[in-house]
Amino acid sequence: MSIIRARGLTKRFGDLVAVAGIDFDIQEGECFGFLGPNGAGKTSTIRMIYGASPVTAGEVWVNGKDVRRCPREIKAAVGVVPQENNLDPDLSVIQNLLVYARYFSIPGAIARDRAREVLELLQLWDRRDSHTESLSSGMKRRLVIARGLINQPKVLILDEPTTGLDPQARHMVWQKLRQLKAQGVTLILTTHYMEEASHLCDRLAILDKGSVLVTGTPSEVISQYVGEEVLELAPRPEGREAIVSWLEQHGLETELVEDMIYVFGRDSSGLPQPPGVFDKVVRRRATLEDVFLRLTGRALRE
Repeated sequence: MSIIRARGLTKRFGDLVAVAGIDFDIQEGECFGFLGPNGAGKTSTIRMIYGASPVTAGEVWVNGKDVRRCPREIKAAVGVVPQENNLDPDLSVIQNLLVYARYFSIPGAIARDRAREVLELLQLWDRRDSHTESLSSGMKRRLVIARGLINQPKVLILDEPTTGLDPQARHMVWQKLRQLKAQGVTLILTTHYMEEASHLCDRLAILDKGSVLVTGTPSEVISQYVGEEVLELAPRPEGREAIVSWLEQHGLETELVEDMIYVFGRDSSGLPQPPGVFDKVVRRRATLEDVFLRLTGRALRE
């Protein structure tokens, strides 16, 4: 069952088209990821989903309600974890949650019970009376996630939830997000970490320049656009042309990036070993990052 459905969803800022009439469905209880380079339209899309930014054209429904007609009901059913740790530095950990609960008209006693529940979930209960400025960056990020859960949302939107975290903190957040999904919470994730998307997402969409390039499970998109294996070759300069010619003769899918040649395999039988002398030869499993770079390019985006 689709808990979120978009058709022709469009966002314009003057002459700039940030989201170009995209369609997608997000199923209840799944983790759905929006991936893409900077400026691809990810944040603009999720801001329209929960009513923080008006829809220019098209339609989006959340939990059976039109975001244009029922913004208050949708905001009550959605939790939001923004990119920024926009906590109130003058308040303690628990006060940040209790003040935020007032936006949802949650009675004080219920808000306190929920605050304890989410702080225990994110392992912050023992820091409940600490001011946020005394917290580590990982603790602040977990507190922002806890705040997004205070209204017991059916949908939790996470915009780059683990940016800046060390590996231990990142894996801890992943574990808690899996627990939430197991409880039936629908997760919508944007991230630049392809490993994170592979670990958490049931399905994902890769966006670029406001359009959806591909939608599917991580394994489906890897199989479709890269295959089973990747061979990374760094041929000696004197043998580069011969290697490229050999690859073309064998009809292999390749990508040339400066001094590197990437060869993509389509089946589990692996790739033949090209002849020649190399400074580097790496044979490895294909990843979601390979798909991302093939579809959106390797040039830096500002």
